[in-house]
Amino acid sequence: MISNAKIRMGGIVADPRIIDVELDERTILRRSADIEQERRVAVTDLLKGNSFAPERPQADGYAGPYRIKLSVEEGRLALAIHRADDTHLETLVLSLGRFRRPIRDYFAICDSYFQAVRQSTPQQIETVDMARRGIHNEAAELLRERLAGKVAIDFDTARRLFTLICVLHIKG
Repeated sequence: MISNAKIRMGGIVADPRIIDVELDERTILRRSADIEQERRVAVTDLLKGNSFAPERPQADGYAGPYRIKLSVEEGRLALAIHRADDTHLETLVLSLGRFRRPIRDYFAICDSYFQAVRQSTPQQIETVDMARRGIHNEAAELLRERLAGKVAIDFDTARRLFTLICVLHIKG
């Protein structure tokens, strides 16, 4: 369950959540209307409820909320983490090698899903949607594994972040 509750820890109020997300638009060359809708929904849902707690303690005890900026640089995901006042805290860099196949599979199944929505029966749409969710769920678990020890995130947050990582990979 996603919660945006503030937690009091030793006199410090922790607010372990994302309050703003920015994508490096320089890496996105084109977006279809369907993909733009997916991005909007992922961002809206992410900001409504998420759990995001960097595990490196800050000297002053800062524990959220956070602004994040996602970009892809030289085949790596850069996740810049900032305080609410936009002061930079740290940038995590993850190799995207293990994500290549899930991203490719997710794009393929999304194309099938968008086509099915336009011209298939409800049963066919449901079948494709179940496959899409399965790929999405596996990729979210992979993201959680890759962030383990760096940032604690819940499953729903990982799903939405994976969607945004996919958006960053759209090339012309």
